[in-house]
Amino acid sequence: MTTKNYYIIDFDSTFTQVEALDEMAKISLKNHPQKEEILKQIEDYTNLAMEGKLSFTESLAARIRLLNANQDHLKQLITRLKKKVSASFSRNAEFFKKHADEVLIVSGGFKEFITPVVSKYHIKKENIYANTFVTDETGQIIDYDHNNPLSEEGGKVKLLQGMKLEGNVFGIGDGYSDFQLRESGLIKKFFAFTENIARDSIVSRADHVTPSFDEFLYVNNLPSAISYPKNRILCLVIGDIPEISISMLKKDGFSVRHKTTFEEKYVADVHMVLLGADEKIDLEKLKRANKLKTIGHLGKAKSLDLTACTEMGIVVFDNPRNNPRCSTFIPQRMIDFMNTGATYLSVNFPNLQLPRMEKSHRLIHIHQNIPGIMAQINTIFAAHDINIVGQFLMTNAQIGYAITDINAEYDKELFKSLKQIEQTIKFRVLY
Repeated sequence: MTTKNYYIIDFDSTFTQVEALDEMAKISLKNHPQKEEILKQIEDYTNLAMEGKLSFTESLAARIRLLNANQDHLKQLITRLKKKVSASFSRNAEFFKKHADEVLIVSGGFKEFITPVVSKYHIKKENIYANTFVTDETGQIIDYDHNNPLSEEGGKVKLLQGMKLEGNVFGIGDGYSDFQLRESGLIKKFFAFTENIARDSIVSRADHVTPSFDEFLYVNNLPSAISYPKNRILCLVIGDIPEISISMLKKDGFSVRHKTTFEEKYVADVHMVLLGADEKIDLEKLKRANKLKTIGHLGKAKSLDLTACTEMGIVVFDNPRNNPRCSTFIPQRMIDFMNTGATYLSVNFPNLQLPRMEKSHRLIHIHQNIPGIMAQINTIFAAHDINIVGQFLMTNAQIGYAITDINAEYDKELFKSLKQIEQTIKFRVLY
């Protein structure tokens, strides 16, 4: 008999990018003369509780007193929160649909704003555990239900003790109350979720740090909207690089390291390199960078051995005309290539513009340009019963660049077969 898995997910700063009560305060105190001072107090109470420095009960009571909120403010908050769902949760809506019975939202927040936000993601109302507000006859929020265990210190522990879930229970969250579940022994593993905020006191105690929900799905071998978490894609930035270039790469989710030189310790693991205008890569190191997918150069790529890059399947983007906008243009080309496989305006690859994929995985096969390769590729797809959603091919004198979109569920042996085609230069699954 298969052991059932349960996924306990926090709401504030986990399922959503923000702390809901902090956001409600910004709405309810919009015209208050002491707005900034009160907002700071509410934020401090939130952080103290999340770091385990103040009991959750004290923190919650203090925040409710300071809110001065009503039902109209609550409606505005819900609208705001629906736009603030964490990106990695949003793109994995299909996971929640398939695992609706196993996903539980357990939060010290409030059902009144949590339910309308998470219901869109197929999470059942009966699987949402949170506090509830108390309002007066005018709709003013005056208190909360003190009988709810989630309003108390250690509330999540008390709740799960009463639920007696049988199976493997995994916890995902950003705060101390989430870690308490691991400390109590009620969950098998605690995953510190850091897509929105990383609290050192929590990260240091976690079984695993997960910078995105994609990472959680990946390490637990669960179906994901993308095949490889972006936080595992190493992007090395070398030399004098504008801050806007670095922030673009970080914002897209890549693991960015800014260095003055191409350090030896990164050669084997780097996936992306962005070079300053006067930087170059030693050919010997380039040839050992087997995971390298793309190079962006803020100057002219003549300092690179383009023939070697092409032979290794590395897509290069540069700035031959000294365009002042290259600090955003070149990183964007790299991002587009990593996200869609687009090689538009590459200096060494066939130019191919591609649409984003929906509910499918994109396979990139770079090979020597000789007759019959596409026939071999499609024979392998047929042998593995693969449903092809879309296919694109561009060639130049040296290489063929084949893109195939397939349904997200497939036998991983497919990859091995594609890599074994004799003329293969590089193969990868997006991401």
